[in-house]
Formats: sequence, structure tokens, C-alpha cells
Amino acid sequence: MKMSLPTVTQITKELIEKGFIAESGELDSTGGRRAKALTAVVNVRQAVGVDITKNHVSFVLTNLTGGILKYLRIVLPYTNEEAYYQKVNEEMEKFLDESNADRNKILGIGISFPGIVDLERKLITYSHALGVRMLPFGSVSRFFHYPCIFLNDANAGAYAEGMYSDEKERFFYISLSNTVGGAVFDHDRLIQGDHFRTGEVGHMTVIPDGKRCYCGKKGCLDAYCSALNLSELVDGKLERFFELLEKKDPKMESLWDSYTNFLAVALNNIHMVLDCNIILGGYVGSYAEPYMSDIWRKASERDTFADDERFVESCRYGIGAAALGAALEVIENFVKEI
Repeated sequence: MKMSLPTVTQITKELIEKGFIAESGELDSTGGRRAKALTAVVNVRQAVGVDITKNHVSFVLTNLTGGILKYLRIVLPYTNEEAYYQKVNEEMEKFLDESNADRNKILGIGISFPGIVDLERKLITYSHALGVRMLPFGSVSRFFHYPCIFLNDANAGAYAEGMYSDEKERFFYISLSNTVGGAVFDHDRLIQGDHFRTGEVGHMTVIPDGKRCYCGKKGCLDAYCSALNLSELVDGKLERFFELLEKKDPKMESLWDSYTNFLAVALNNIHMVLDCNIILGGYVGSYAEPYMSDIWRKASERDTFADDERFVESCRYGIGAAALGAALEVIENFVKEI
């Protein structure tokens, strides 16, 4: 879209008046009057991301460029009760106090849930992980003092990976946390699907009549590639599993080999359907970088077309990705309104 010089001048003036940009000196002269250098004031507005899982809550505070100002993850088992949401709000306010956040700068809260987030009906329609159905957004947002938006956790993770990258135009994000999910990111937007279920690969069947999934079905990818499969032998501590794996513990190596075999099946299936790059995210994706060569080898062996170009990579953002992505959605919505 082309704009005239007077229009650009007027918009610039309004942005300066609102505090979003500021003069930061002068540019070198090219003849005539020197042009003013302008800089974005990134902390003039901020956003909060909240990621709710079965046993934890994560908080992130970001500025207008998506820079992480503070991050915190706490243990707080989920219950669909008023006391739980009140506690989340209390912990968030404490988090903001510890961040020295100016409440007048807070644009809103992005809340990430592990479940089907219906943006049209404004409901969490289904969350096996949390044991809730048809949860209205309003029954959660009423406990917070700021405007709230809601995202599925895998969608939020994909949003974090995609929005501030110049390299990724289209990719599939697979979230390998205590539940497995996924999302399709395509040219600065998430592909939601008719029922907001695009990317739910956790319940894709990889072994007919295989292990029972928490959803009640058998053979789902989640039953084989949930992070719980790795952490259950080390008191639920995933970081401990990877510490032992790095030390070449035989039991952990065997478990990892089995895990990545099933993961490779899923990666090949996803690639065959979507023909795009795949990013490993979630808890396991946060630790995957040192093992990407092995994961890629297993995935490429199943690739019918034997492409030379690697289509699997580890995530840029780790465990806090869903909270970050939720906060970024708040910022993007605000920027569109400026």
C-alpha cells in the first residue's frame, strides 16, 4: 500500500504523540536538511502470557517487540474451580510486582490451554488433559483485571516460533510436552480448521490397537511420544532424563531410541500430508537440538521421496513457548489496531 508524504508525516506525528516512537538523533546529510532518526519505544506497552497445564502455570512478560522481560513457571495443579483461577491471578499479580511492571502499560493477557479452543463460540470445548468440557472464556477471564484472549497451547507455541522469524513462511509445529499437539503456521497466521482442531496429531493413530492413550483410544501418538514416556523413570523430571542420556546411560539410550522411532513415523506422516518443514517444540523439543541428526536420519529413512533438504528442526523457544506465543497474540492484535 502506497501512502503520500503528508499521510506518512501525520501517522508519524501521531505515533510520537502516543509514545510509540521517539526521535533518536539525526541521520547523515544527503544534501539539505538532515532527517530525524526515529526509534520504536518497545516498552511503552507490554503483554502477559499465561500457560495453564495439568500441573504447572507459566507466566511471561513481553514488550512490543516480543522481547521476554521476565519468565516464571510454578507448580499449581489444575482444578476447574474458582479458587484455582483466583490463585492464578494472585500469582500473576505477584509476578508483575516482581517484574516492576507498570500496570498502566499492560495491554492484556494471553491464556494458553491444552485443549480445543473454539474462537467463534468462545469456549474451551474439550480438554482431556484438564478434564473440562465446554468451558466459557468468560468463566476464566472474569478473575483477571485485564482483557484476555485464549489460544490452544500448540497454536501458541507455533505463534511464538513463527511471528518473529523472517525465515519460516509455512511450517508444522509439533508440541512434545506431557500431551502431544500440533499446529500449522502459514504466512503470519495459524490455520485453525473447521472445528479448531487442525494439527491435533497427538491423537493420530500410529499403532493400530496399540498402547492406550489418556483419551481412551488405543495407539495414539500421544501414548508413545508424550514427554511422560521419558520422565516417568526419573521421578517425572525430564531434565534428569536428558542429563542421563547425555552421559549415555544404557536404559535412557534404549528409551530414547524407542521414542524417536515412533516420533520418526509421525514426522514422516506429517511431512507426507503437508509437505512443509516441521519444528519440534514443547518440553522434549526444548532438549532436542543435540539429537537432531539422529532424529533426522530416522525421519529421512522413511521419506519416500528421499529429499536432501532437511525438513525437521528443533524449536527456537523452549518450555515457555506457549506463554510467549499467547502474549505475542495480544501484541499483534494491538499493533493491528494502531
